[in-house]
Amino acid sequence: MTAAVALFDRFLSTAAMAEVFDTAAIVQGMLDFEAALARAQAAEGLIPAGAAPAIGAACRHERFDLDALVVAGARAGSLAIPLVKALTAAVAAADAPASAWVHRGSTSQDVIDTAMVLATRRAVGLIDARLGDLIRALLGVAQAHGDTPMLGRTLMQPALVISVGFKLVGWVAPLVRARQRLRAVAARALQLQLGGAVGTLSVMGTAGPAVAARMARELGLAAPPGAWHTQRDEWVALGCEIGLLCGSLGKIATDIALLAQGEIAEMAEPSGGGRGGSSAMPHKRNPVASMTALAAALRAPHRVAALLAAMPQAHERGLGDWQAELAEWPGLFLSAHGALDALAEAAAGLTVDGARMRRNIEALNGLVFAEAAAMLLAPQLGKARAQALLDTRSRAATDAQPLLAQVRQAVAADPALAATLTPAALTAAFDVDAAARQASAAAAPQWAALRATAAQLDAQPFDTPT
Repeated sequence: MTAAVALFDRFLSTAAMAEVFDTAAIVQGMLDFEAALARAQAAEGLIPAGAAPAIGAACRHERFDLDALVVAGARAGSLAIPLVKALTAAVAAADAPASAWVHRGSTSQDVIDTAMVLATRRAVGLIDARLGDLIRALLGVAQAHGDTPMLGRTLMQPALVISVGFKLVGWVAPLVRARQRLRAVAARALQLQLGGAVGTLSVMGTAGPAVAARMARELGLAAPPGAWHTQRDEWVALGCEIGLLCGSLGKIATDIALLAQGEIAEMAEPSGGGRGGSSAMPHKRNPVASMTALAAALRAPHRVAALLAAMPQAHERGLGDWQAELAEWPGLFLSAHGALDALAEAAAGLTVDGARMRRNIEALNGLVFAEAAAMLLAPQLGKARAQALLDTRSRAATDAQPLLAQVRQAVAADPALAATLTPAALTAAFDVDAAARQASAAAAPQWAALRATAAQLDAQPFDTPT
């Protein structure tokens, strides 16, 4: 990665997630694998009991030249090869006989896959926690402003009156589902990798399954039924869930960014302290959290596509495809956490301008109630004639004669309509607050379920079943 690429990636992620996948963390995960392997094999009588402490004592990433390992790994085709060589030398310096038992019966992919699983467990924990923060912040916005009327928009145009609560249920529901799915998929995907050269654990004989079970317990991972060297379905499913989350975050960001436009001005991200400023225009209040989330939503599909493309791995060990998967994996989590972090901060300080929302509705001169008016006229005129009348009257609506006045004129000019439609009924069809209450009522059952599920998830912090 060039310095320029690293620089711009940092704008779109977080230091916490970058640390999860940095070289030191991955190498330490590989060393944790080696230490756990030695202890499990010693407990099962496969290596001398005294070898495990000597191997474990050497499994600290600070003892190794990480940059040199990366360079050597590129030449060898695997980071595990130079690391195991360096680890063997480090053990030999303290206990020569013990060095003969380093990495016994394992293979490079076992080491690297397990290290990536350990890092990903931390990554999912970070995402789960920040996802909870975002959900709670949006629940707070809905609680404070849920019944506020606002425009619903379809195809980027004003449609009907909804409420802020109705709007936000469309943001929160996918996030709650994402948190549920991530936990379920992670429980299956975050598992030990141990198979040896071709997945049979042949060097360990009948003790192989017991060694794997001990390692899984020590590392806090699920114990798989067997090696999954080229069975990438559960693992890639987790990556796909992260991609879906990025898409849901991008939808929220799109809505906030559109609502924050100066001509609309119905919502705004928090500002101040240099946030969202412009180098040239002091008046600007740029939606930078939405920008970060949209960048993640743009990049995630390509990374997910690469994971899917890498699944048809040849025979018992992939060539190039597994390596491509490894390279794409961290970026997906970096993008997702950057988007989550930005939106969680924005949601905690999100401005909702209810007065502006109402003015934007009123500025349309009643046009957003054309459907309701047509439904009132349809029993007498028929649906086609009612819609045609509203189409004509809508085109004639002005500030001086809004649509309600136009419809009143049409009703007064038709004795049959005048006899069946009261002025109160017409006025009710154009009631902004009544329309918002109806939208809120439609969303209420979803809110009840979402709040209950969100509370359950908060009460049960993310953990990986072992």
